[in-house]
Amino acid sequence: MPKLEVIDPWNFSTRYTFSPAVRKGNLLFISGMTATDHKGSIVGVGDIVAQTRHIFEKMREILEAAGSSFDDIVKTVDYITTMEGYKGTADVRREYFKNGFPAATGIVVKELLRPDALIEIDAIAVLDEKK
Repeated sequence: MPKLEVIDPWNFSTRYTFSPAVRKGNLLFISGMTATDHKGSIVGVGDIVAQTRHIFEKMREILEAAGSSFDDIVKTVDYITTMEGYKGTADVRREYFKNGFPAATGIVVKELLRPDALIEIDAIAVLDEKK
């Protein structure tokens, strides 16, 4: 088995110098994601809640590709450029984390790599051991 198993449901690894997620043993590290569509455009410009929901939908695709779910996420980090509307992201978290919330960190930053991105989220999940 390779040292790192790349989880890449969109074939990003051929276009970028990062993987959407990597698995090492039973740990899954999900790269920071902004609310981009498959063309690289930001979804929900000006709306941090819409961007958060889009990010979690992309995260769901990664988790499913890894044979996992939101129940396996143990830690998230939110990088935000504004506090405006940020409280609304808690309602989005409640939609996805049905069986308890992971540990979480929120960090306010000056800007993110993608223009119009208001939030970027990364995550760590602990998966069942492969048989």
